[in-house]
Amino acid sequence: MEHRTQKTMSRRGFCLCCLGGAAMAAGGWLTPRQAFAEARGIVSLIKDSAATSPIVIHKVRGNISVLEGSGGNIAVLTGKDGKLLIDAGIGVSRPQLTKALATVGDAPITHLVNSHWHFDHTDGNTWLNESGARIIAHENTRKHLAELQRVEDWDYNFPPMPEGGVPTEVFATERTLKLNGASILLKYYGRAHTDSDICTIFGEADVIHAADTFWSDIYPFIDYSTGGNIDGMIAASDANLALATKDTIIITGHGRPVSNRAELQDWRDMLVAIRDAVARLKKKGMSRDEVVAAKPTAAYDDRYGQFLIDPSFFTRLVYHGV
Repeated sequence: MEHRTQKTMSRRGFCLCCLGGAAMAAGGWLTPRQAFAEARGIVSLIKDSAATSPIVIHKVRGNISVLEGSGGNIAVLTGKDGKLLIDAGIGVSRPQLTKALATVGDAPITHLVNSHWHFDHTDGNTWLNESGARIIAHENTRKHLAELQRVEDWDYNFPPMPEGGVPTEVFATERTLKLNGASILLKYYGRAHTDSDICTIFGEADVIHAADTFWSDIYPFIDYSTGGNIDGMIAASDANLALATKDTIIITGHGRPVSNRAELQDWRDMLVAIRDAVARLKKKGMSRDEVVAAKPTAAYDDRYGQFLIDPSFFTRLVYHGV
């Protein structure tokens, strides 16, 4: 039972156990948007939760693993050239991540890729850089991390990242690496979850890290404050599907870390169906609240609407983008 409880909580991404505590403290269960508005310190609460959350190691394929439990799902490639990490998690998870990384292998940390700029994927940048990692990212990730950023839907201002946490190696469209016998392609999606999202393709292993363009069995957050949009999320899904076969392992940004093409296809079809339903209602002149009340996500809520982004919140996000 203890193992099952830990797994269920860890699947929620963003350390959702602390969101529940914030909502209950406010006097009952709130929608995610209400919880964010009620507690301006939600990012601090998430970081506090990450300080004690366990890290679960998932063996993926060959010398690739995923670490779950500190912000976004972190991929690790290990070998004689050192460890490559895809995403940095949350800084206060350093003790647990250090232990998990040692379990994966004894090679030093040499490279870190940020899939996009959000704090739950980059907050650990500074300590990982201090540990020897060169930080690689899309040029928009560096731009956002180097400046104050406001995410309206979180009602939160993120200060600039300390200098050591800002990526020093950036690219505009794609970048290739050759490490530990693996051919690695970093490819920019365009505007999707944000305007800084990239995928990581491990060629020989047939593994794709889709990061926050794919949340397994969870409605996604779309950050319109920094260039995200629903059409871009669908386009990113199409791009991922074009890269994948039935044998491809797809690592998600949040939710169950290890997924596949069939589940990604379901995810993409859900995004399209809800986008089109919301667009039809909006075209009729319905307000945002009226569209939310019409429950255009109802057919998908049992599968995707049980965690951080609830059906109403996701409907509002889609409404904003159609």
